[in-house]
Amino acid sequence: MEDWRDRTRLLIGDDNLELLRRSHVLVVGLGGVGAYVAEQLARAGIGKLTLVDGDVVNVTNRNRQLLALCSTLGRPKAEVMAERIRDINPDIELEVINQYMKDDAIIELVSKPYDYVVDAIDTVAPKVFLLYYAKQNNQRIVSCMGAGGKFHPEKIEISDISQSNHCRLAFYIRKRLHRLGVFDGITTVFSPEPVDDSAVITEGVNEQNKVSNVGTISYMPAAFGIFCASAVINGLLNR
Repeated sequence: MEDWRDRTRLLIGDDNLELLRRSHVLVVGLGGVGAYVAEQLARAGIGKLTLVDGDVVNVTNRNRQLLALCSTLGRPKAEVMAERIRDINPDIELEVINQYMKDDAIIELVSKPYDYVVDAIDTVAPKVFLLYYAKQNNQRIVSCMGAGGKFHPEKIEISDISQSNHCRLAFYIRKRLHRLGVFDGITTVFSPEPVDDSAVITEGVNEQNKVSNVGTISYMPAAFGIFCASAVINGLLNR
């Protein structure tokens, strides 16, 4: 009987396939980028995923988010993601957390053992908090920077956060992490492609962040998510 993982086995071999099956990856944020990360990890054969997102599918998500369909509007993203992944691999072990993560909840979350932590949060304050405490717990981390306002997937790069450049979100993240004494040791997926100011609408400022909307084309968050998944898989396989 054919195994759905046969093509992966042909590429990486039985031992590496078993390594992925034993691996546990945390994915925080299941929007435009994070849902693609989670799905690619599941399809690669990762055996356990912890999925975290407190948001619901919104009509404005449909231009770019994997989970956003007419049939899923208003449903929790974590719940929809879990259903989709179980439909890919019924044997996968899932921990599903339908919650906005901040403060002590983040500290508790990243204190648990994972083989990788994926940060797909798009808000600066909780993103920095997650990265800082994941680093304090010696987690291996892949963090996605800004996909908005960009058109060219061939310009996406994977590098240490200290080498990220010409990305507005990466700049703000580095600046805040530097204040906390963190300068490197976080793998980032970013693009140095310039963002035209006309693609950004600033809506105001809350207590911690400037609130803005950035125009996004359908394929860019997907491409960022696939790059993040590749960084995790290649890291696990020591490639």
